[in-house]
Amino acid sequence: MSSLAKYRHAFLIGLQSNIVYRWNFGIRALFALFHLVFVFILWGAAYGGQTHIGGFDLNQTLTYFIVILMMNFFIGAFNEDYQISEEIRNGLINQFLLKPINYYLYRFSIFIAARLVSGLLVLLPLLIALPLLKDHIVLPDDPWRLVLGVPAMIMAALIQFTIAYIFGLLTFWFLEIQSFIILSLAIETMLGGQMFPLDLMPAWFFRISQWLPYYYQMYFPTAIFTGRLDMTTVWSGLAIQTFWVVVLLAFAQFLWTRGLRRHTAVGG
Repeated sequence: MSSLAKYRHAFLIGLQSNIVYRWNFGIRALFALFHLVFVFILWGAAYGGQTHIGGFDLNQTLTYFIVILMMNFFIGAFNEDYQISEEIRNGLINQFLLKPINYYLYRFSIFIAARLVSGLLVLLPLLIALPLLKDHIVLPDDPWRLVLGVPAMIMAALIQFTIAYIFGLLTFWFLEIQSFIILSLAIETMLGGQMFPLDLMPAWFFRISQWLPYYYQMYFPTAIFTGRLDMTTVWSGLAIQTFWVVVLLAFAQFLWTRGLRRHTAVGG
């Protein structure tokens, strides 16, 4: 079986598995829509008669949260870290040591399949709510945003998955990784722009966040598509995002190599 065929097979298995559990994603998407309602209420109150906050009007801010909700379901890591942890803990990882298959690419293929299913499912409640949302959706029509936004979105997915992969690999050294994941999730929610648009924060906070990988997970591609970043900032951001992709991939490979040594040394 060729290399491409192996990962295509993994993708198809992941697709079938996630379609079976489609209701889980569907319910999660429905709850996300309810969360969006509270976001609308909260930011409506925050504007409270003001036309602009941080240079953006209410509809631009609401559009940001609609797009970031879609981003979360299309490129966000859900429970990949726990799945990898379980495979290491239960010894299922051993089968990959005997086969000519790259474990990272295998898991990433399944990740893509899962996000395809969850992304399409989140569109259903959004389409149902579209008559109520359409007057609030304000997207720029600059063609370059699509051209640069798509690679930013792909690299954001790589960063999302690789961070989850890294936390999963920590199981080689720690029996329980939940505390690490919870801490990372809290930081990601704050520095990834999921709680509020980062450009509304103090300038020093925003500048610091631009050098961290969390900025490039959700905020960066969302800000490109919603017109919150100009072209110069986007180009420099793509360079930094590429840097983080390379660093995280290298670190993941380092942990995998060291983890396997420890795994085989203790008789895994």
